[in-house]
Amino acid sequence: MSQSAPLRSVEEIEANASFDALLWALSRPGQIQHLPKPGEAALIDALIDRECRVYSADPLLVPQVMRSGAEIADMASADHVFLAIVQDSEVLKSLQLGSDLYPDEGATVIIRCKLGAGPRLRLSGPGVNGTCDLQVAGLPDGFWQTRAQVMRYPTGFELILLDGERLVALPRSTTVEVL
Repeated sequence: MSQSAPLRSVEEIEANASFDALLWALSRPGQIQHLPKPGEAALIDALIDRECRVYSADPLLVPQVMRSGAEIADMASADHVFLAIVQDSEVLKSLQLGSDLYPDEGATVIIRCKLGAGPRLRLSGPGVNGTCDLQVAGLPDGFWQTRAQVMRYPTGFELILLDGERLVALPRSTTVEVL
């Protein structure tokens, strides 16, 4: 008698699809990927577990983060930072950036924005075939310049731009030029 695999729940299927979309986005900077449902909830289910330290500027996300078993932390010590809206680009200077020995200790930052509108950006670096143009609205003036000042590859942070169910990822290795 053969045993069948256990049935996966809807939550597991959505978390796997979200994780897959995020991996594709990180490996193909600037290319829009789609989550199974809109908002940060899909990313929390895919990324966060009890070994994570999480900061959320949106108090509505905290109960879901708590259910994952993650530790709620301040922004400077968080592995994952959920910023609903960024008012001041100086906030980027408060993030974990990792070190030359442990660059993976840099934060993953999730920010709500509007993809397909706003200033045009030109991306280059690993995972980008030559260059890739992208438009992003909803970030403060000076955001990209501050990001460039903070990043010193291999240190830095991963940036996930979220617009509903659409997301774009910009790893620390991605160079962003404002056109």
